[in-house]
Amino acid sequence: MLSVEAVSHAYGERRALENVTFTVGPATFAVLLGLNGAGKSTLFSLITRLYATQHGRIRIFDHDVEQASGQALRILGVVFQSRTLDLDLSVMQNLMYHAALHGIRRREAQTRADEVLMRIALKDRAHDKVRSLSGGHMRRVEIARALLHHPRLLVLDEPTVGLDINSRADILRYVRQLIAEDGISVLWATHLIDEVGDNDHLIVLHQGQVLADGPLSRVLANCGAANVHDAFVRLTGGEHLVGEPE
Repeated sequence: MLSVEAVSHAYGERRALENVTFTVGPATFAVLLGLNGAGKSTLFSLITRLYATQHGRIRIFDHDVEQASGQALRILGVVFQSRTLDLDLSVMQNLMYHAALHGIRRREAQTRADEVLMRIALKDRAHDKVRSLSGGHMRRVEIARALLHHPRLLVLDEPTVGLDINSRADILRYVRQLIAEDGISVLWATHLIDEVGDNDHLIVLHQGQVLADGPLSRVLANCGAANVHDAFVRLTGGEHLVGEPE
C-alpha cells in the first residue's frame, strides 16, 4: 500500500530524516511512533507531496509520488495534525467543497457525504457550522472528509492531539473499524503509547531514523521487552513516551 525507500530530508544543515525505509501492507493499521520532533510530520509532508522528496522514493500502490503524483494522491486520504476545516461553513459544505476538489459530481457527493456522516454518527449535525462542534467531532468530520473520494490508504498525523481520552478512544475505534469493514490501510502517527494495539504494525521513528519496523509482537520480542514503553526506552537509549505501559 505504501513504500518508503531510503528517504532522507534536511532543512538546511539540520537533518530531519535519515535513510527512512518501511512499508505498509494491505488492510494494515501501522503506527508511526515517535517523540515530538522525531520527523513524523516531515515524513507526512513528503508522503502527501507538500514537500518534494530530496533523497529516496515514496510509492503509493506503486505510484511514485514524485513521478505520478496525481495517481498517487487520488487514492490517498489525509488528516493533518492542524485543523483544516473551514469553521464558518457547515459540516456538509466542508464535505461538498472537498468532493468538488476531487471532481465528484454534486449528486454523488451528496450521497457519499450522507453515508460518511451516518457512519460517524453526525448526520444530525450536517448543517451546523463547524465552529459549533467539539474537538472530537471536528476530527470525525476531517476523517469523513478524507474518506469521501474512497481512498485506499489513509494517513493521519497526530489526529488525537488535544482531545480527551473518550474522544481519542472513539476515533481510534472508528479508524480500526474502517480497516475491518473496508480493507483500507492506515498510517497513524502518534507519540502516545496507549494508541498502539496488539495487532498493529509498529514503526519507531527517533531523531529521523527508523529504529524498529514490524508487527508489534516481533518488535517486542526483538527488544526483549514486555510492552511498548519498555521497547521504546530500550531502542532510544532511555527516552520516554507519553502514556502508561500496556
